[in-house]
Amino acid sequence: MKHVLESVESQFEMFQILNEDGKIVNKDDMPDLSDDDLKEIMRRMVYTRILDQRSIALNRQGRLGFYAPTAGQEASQLGSQYALEQDDFLLPAYRDVPQLIWQGLPLYQAFLFSRGHFHGNQFPEDVKGLSPQIIIGAQYTQAAGVALGMKKRGKKSVAVTYTGDGGTSQGDFYEGINFAGAYGAPAIFFIQNNHFAISVPVEMQTNAKTLAQKAVAAGIEGIQVDGMDVLAVYAVTKDARERAINGDGPTLIETITYRYGPHTMAGDDPTRYRTDELDDEWEKKDPLVRFRKFLEEKKLWSSEDEDKVIEEAKGDIKKAIKKADEYPKQTVTDLIENMHEELPPNLQEQLEEYKEKESK
Repeated sequence: MKHVLESVESQFEMFQILNEDGKIVNKDDMPDLSDDDLKEIMRRMVYTRILDQRSIALNRQGRLGFYAPTAGQEASQLGSQYALEQDDFLLPAYRDVPQLIWQGLPLYQAFLFSRGHFHGNQFPEDVKGLSPQIIIGAQYTQAAGVALGMKKRGKKSVAVTYTGDGGTSQGDFYEGINFAGAYGAPAIFFIQNNHFAISVPVEMQTNAKTLAQKAVAAGIEGIQVDGMDVLAVYAVTKDARERAINGDGPTLIETITYRYGPHTMAGDDPTRYRTDELDDEWEKKDPLVRFRKFLEEKKLWSSEDEDKVIEEAKGDIKKAIKKADEYPKQTVTDLIENMHEELPPNLQEQLEEYKEKESK
């Protein structure tokens, strides 16, 4: 039995295209991306890093509510999203707001979502997705259902969902991948392995050497990829999507990544469970630094390009937070009326009570 386990684990080697120095180490699997595509991916990563920095500042100022930092995970998040089509359906976790934004969610609505305002969940019609899931792992079972619905309707699209390494310890994780595998549903399941979930090391979450190998028990494809390498993430996502829409079933993708900030801005202190040495080690693998080196060598990126994106991001964020500030405040009656199509008697009673209070 030990031999069988070791033979399975040995098959899950980390897939990589760019090394830490921005050099191509896997020419055969280099994705077919134009120079404009490469520059656009970099633009999105720089923009998202600035968005993260400003969101942390806004949270500290009391102008945002719940926020989960994203710095360090841009390649995992945006490399995967860039490989999707507009009709693909996103089921993100709470750290995955950037994917929704690049899929078309207006920035001011992302800010309203952080504040708990109901309009932050009212997506434009052309944005296919659900609001970021707060319940850890629940999006996996939802994604399996959405993907099965796509298959039954004959759609050439996929359902894509994300969780962290901690999410793989939830029952919904196994139920989701097993259901999707059993029905051959066109789903892509991401595990963004940043090593610590909220604070518990991945080694204490599971005895498995990789999280990707958990795909084997569900009978679906699984792969581990360098989550700091945006080209590698794009390539495996593109391949998983093609196989899914062609009837080859779901894929489980483990991206090996790192979050530079706390788990959320709600009081987490990563210095209690991470060392400075580990942080320094992963800063050398920064996805923006790596991709910047690659593009600069190809004469596709410059400090002027980056400064332009930084100013663009700051300007957009300023306008978006102003619009969110000007949006009508959510009331208790809004909350009650939005919860049910037909109110039960007890809530109808409370609604009348709060209408009276709010009218004064």
